Amino acid sequence: MTTAAFPSTMNAGATSRRAAASVLLAILLATLVSCRGEEPAPRAAEETTSAPSNRIDIPDAVRRNLGIVFARVEPRVVEQTMRLPGRFELLPTARREVRAPIEGRVELLVDQYQPVEPGTPLARLSGSAWQELEEQILATRARLESMAPVREAHRVHEASLADKVALWKDRLVQLERLRAAGGGGAGQFTEAQATLNATQAELAEVMEKDAELQANERVLAAELRALESRRASLLALAGCSADAAAAGGLLLCAADRGIVEMLASTPGGLVEEGGLVLSVVQPDRVRFRARALQGDLDRLRDGLPARIAAANAGDAGRLDAMPAVVSIAPAGDPDGRTIDVLASPESLAAWVRPGLAASLEVVLEGGRSELAIPQRAVLRDGIVPVVFRRDPKDPNKAIRLEADLGRSDGRFVEILSGVKAGDEVVVDGNYPLMLAMSGTATKGGHFHSDGTFHAEDH
Repeated sequence: MTTAAFPSTMNAGATSRRAAASVLLAILLATLVSCRGEEPAPRAAEETTSAPSNRIDIPDAVRRNLGIVFARVEPRVVEQTMRLPGRFELLPTARREVRAPIEGRVELLVDQYQPVEPGTPLARLSGSAWQELEEQILATRARLESMAPVREAHRVHEASLADKVALWKDRLVQLERLRAAGGGGAGQFTEAQATLNATQAELAEVMEKDAELQANERVLAAELRALESRRASLLALAGCSADAAAAGGLLLCAADRGIVEMLASTPGGLVEEGGLVLSVVQPDRVRFRARALQGDLDRLRDGLPARIAAANAGDAGRLDAMPAVVSIAPAGDPDGRTIDVLASPESLAAWVRPGLAASLEVVLEGGRSELAIPQRAVLRDGIVPVVFRRDPKDPNKAIRLEADLGRSDGRFVEILSGVKAGDEVVVDGNYPLMLAMSGTATKGGHFHSDGTFHAEDH
């Protein structure tokens, strides 16, 4: 009994082990299928049916997760380029200060960094100074206008007295003739002479008063012209029309297009005559100031071509560079042994702001232009330099190229074949691409949407 039972027990154990092995093999096959996304096939058959390719898929999810960044291939003088650090600064004429032409309290009508156009109301000044000026103008104009009827009345009175004088002169001539003929009395002649003298005296007083009124009229006219001239000059300084200025105080308006840079007064604050209220800048009126060593003066001169590139434009190519012309500052810094180099952009890029740091790339004499890429775009697969060019026909693919390189300045390198101007090469996230397509390391596999790379041999 015992001898017969032992073989049966051994057969049952072997059967259970074979069943467990079959289950484990099925689990492994299912795991491979879920990772590869396809039915497992013999490796030899796959190698014979799929031809090697220098393209790799980089869909949007992969680009985001790997942090892939592209830079454009562009003509550049690599060997004879001097790169100088610097910053953008406002031109001296790019800032306009708005000051109070008279003393008053300020009511601000704009916010800091608000864009303004010519004629935009910036602030309103209200106070006794502007009100007194307006009242003086009104009072002087009223007095001047009242002089006309007074002088007209004096002219009428003067004309009547002149007629009366002429009449009494004729009366005296008649009495004189009558006396010569032996008639008339001495009393009549004396009375007529006295009346004539009194009338002439009254006429003289009226003429003197009219002259005084005429002088006063001229003085009032001069005072009115002076007050109106002051008002006009204040309005000119304020930059607003007379209609706008009459609305509750003196309005201060923008003279040019720009951006409110600084508010020098608080709302309701009292500003004295000539005090600063705010300032407006034109941020597009800038120039670039770089700093060069005095030892490089023999290689620099006015008029050299250059380009202004943002601090990260050379690597990522996301901000456009600007052509410019170089001019050397008239004085240097003896302590730092440096001299300023100025550059005026031929056309201003949208990213330019005063105070931003950038680089001035001065093209020295003797340099020649070649297609160039950032040095960061070049990797080494063993001893072979490799770059990844974005497929112009399919932006979701990258093409692996063995780079044909020329001269380098440490930041940019010439690329002599395989690309054209305007193509894009990978500068960030290119190392995982190289590992996926390495010719020296056995790294076959694929990228998942989360940016991770899975080798084929799990």
